[in-house]
Amino acid sequence: MFQDVLDFLMKFGPWGLFIHSFFDAVIFPIPAFFLQVSLSMLHPSTALWLATYGFIGCLLGTPIGYLIGKLLGKSVLYKILKKEWIDAATERFQKNGEAAILVGSFTPIPFKVFTILSGCLNFPLWRLMAYAAIGRATKFYVVGTLFYLYGNAAEGMVKNVSLYIFIIAVPLLLLGVYWNRRRKRKRNEALQSETETEKPVLEAKIPDQQTPSA
Repeated sequence: MFQDVLDFLMKFGPWGLFIHSFFDAVIFPIPAFFLQVSLSMLHPSTALWLATYGFIGCLLGTPIGYLIGKLLGKSVLYKILKKEWIDAATERFQKNGEAAILVGSFTPIPFKVFTILSGCLNFPLWRLMAYAAIGRATKFYVVGTLFYLYGNAAEGMVKNVSLYIFIIAVPLLLLGVYWNRRRKRKRNEALQSETETEKPVLEAKIPDQQTPSA
């Protein structure tokens, strides 16, 4: 059944990948990666354009998946996706917080799990969009660049592309998130310390209000 859908979408070329990527972020269980590879093999010279169509489709589908999770709750995930995917994504959210979206962009777990789960957990939509943009752009354009540079020889290279990106990019992204959090924490501590220092000074400047004697 799903192969028939992929074959049908292939007929529409880049727009087929756009549609697939859109629904990949919403409900379709087969990652857009497979259609991207198939189309890139047919026309390697257009691989970067294909990546662009896929990336834009994914970004437009992300808020729809988020809205589904926000309105229908986590139960909808168990009806359309494998339980182990959902449990794995939930565990990543619990361990890594918002960084789970970045990590999820490079794992075999369908991205729709993270878009819907973000809605269920009331994760800020703008952050979901930002992390989705970083993660999905990396994956789409790495695949597109390999086919553009190496043609059909890239087929063997992209089989483990998610693993390579995960090993190389994810630690760097997590490090960036860690330093950003650390910077914000230090800034908040400095502001709090400054406020506590100024408070006695302000209190000293305020004269005591004494009730005049009769």
